[in-house]
Amino acid sequence: MLPFFADLVGRTDESRRAFETHPVVLDAVARGLTVERYRHLLLELYHVVWHFNPVCAVAASRLDDRWRGIRYFLYDHMHEEQGHEQWVMNDLDAVGVPEAQVRAHAPSPWTLGLVGYNHWAAERRHPCSALGMLYTLEVIASVYGSPFASAIQESLLLDGERGVSFIASHASMDAKHMAELRRVLNQVDDDAARDAVVESALVNFHHFTGLVGTL
Repeated sequence: MLPFFADLVGRTDESRRAFETHPVVLDAVARGLTVERYRHLLLELYHVVWHFNPVCAVAASRLDDRWRGIRYFLYDHMHEEQGHEQWVMNDLDAVGVPEAQVRAHAPSPWTLGLVGYNHWAAERRHPCSALGMLYTLEVIASVYGSPFASAIQESLLLDGERGVSFIASHASMDAKHMAELRRVLNQVDDDAARDAVVESALVNFHHFTGLVGTL
């Protein structure tokens, strides 16, 4: 039997490729985005990031001592991610979107579907589903974050990382996180838990790809 991390990569590769070959993603990496489209992306990301720790908290609360290592991993990850929605808020402020507008923004159906699924899956499907969410978001950030941040900086003439602090920082941070996640995923030895992680990754890739398609 393959280590679960390798199995997860194989079972979700088509969905990952659907994201990376989406015309909006290809164009954004090559040429950046207009300020209007970048604002829209950050407004959607704010809601994704705000709900990240609550989803992990639900999952951690439902993991019994059989899954102690995963529960502790989620505790540590939640601590590292605490307050990162403020980084998104700061980037929005740097590109001309005030806090009141951020808080008033109604997320798209794709974002609602992404966040709603992750809450439901952690509570009702299997608490290990949160690992599928982590896998998807960290693949996107670690692989595509750096070129995307560079393209945005150039297209919008931003000063350093001001305006791209969230995306640029997670590009480097999540490379380390991915190594940690690989170790944790290889501890998942239950078929139901593995299937829940795969389903979660597939749904997260699908909804995130749809979200990007609205830009």
